[in-house]
Amino acid sequence: MIQFLWLIPLGFLVGAFGTLIGAGGGFILVPILLLLYPDKSPDTITSISLAVVFFNALSGSFAYSRMKRIDYKSGIVFAVATLPGSILGAIITLYVPRRLFNGIFGMILVIVSVFLIIRTKKETIEKNIVVKKGYVTRTIVDIEGVKHTFSYNPIVGIILSVFVGFISSFLGIGGGIIHVPIFINILNYPVHIATATSHFVLAAMSLSGTVVHVVDGVLQSSVIQTAALSIGVLFGAQLGAGLSKKIHGVTIIRSLAAALAIVGVRIFFMAL
Repeated sequence: MIQFLWLIPLGFLVGAFGTLIGAGGGFILVPILLLLYPDKSPDTITSISLAVVFFNALSGSFAYSRMKRIDYKSGIVFAVATLPGSILGAIITLYVPRRLFNGIFGMILVIVSVFLIIRTKKETIEKNIVVKKGYVTRTIVDIEGVKHTFSYNPIVGIILSVFVGFISSFLGIGGGIIHVPIFINILNYPVHIATATSHFVLAAMSLSGTVVHVVDGVLQSSVIQTAALSIGVLFGAQLGAGLSKKIHGVTIIRSLAAALAIVGVRIFFMAL
């Protein structure tokens, strides 16, 4: 166990940044694990990451809950929608070669980063909200008394959540890097509500994928590494949630885009 203690501070950093941007940290952890353990299979890498992402999301959700930024009503619906895809993604990972996994992972990160850079926008201005037929309108008042009103198409949200559940569990990244852009750019969520609600959904999604890996026995060979990283993210997530109150939403999204681009290019070239 002693030789794995250095993973605790690594988990702390992953948890802090992952929670700050609402992505859970899996997109940071997976490439690090790919570099640290070049001989491990994709299913082992994703099993470690998903378990760590769960503890990160759980800790972050508690912090965001105290800030009253989570849209629970919609979050529960989206979380349930992610479960079938999350379970399927965890199973399919067992049959994917490491090199192909790296290539797919890298491309998706770069695509998402480009999308974020193109579509970066400021937080939704509540007074200009346009409610269309069939849309759901939500109003969230956070602990500071700030009122956030937004409207979205629930059918689109559910369909996209099924996809997010699959791709996130398949890659072991938890799905926040995909769900946050969807919440903001497609479902019209304010940035800070998006990151908080994404973390809430992430906890349920990553738990379902982790259960699959526990049942199939993949996670058993990496229990110590997973435990050390999880201890770190539990504390790091609290720091990340706290910092989110002090950092502008646009800065958070741009930081996410930059991180995705760098990591995506690095992992993609590993597959060549």
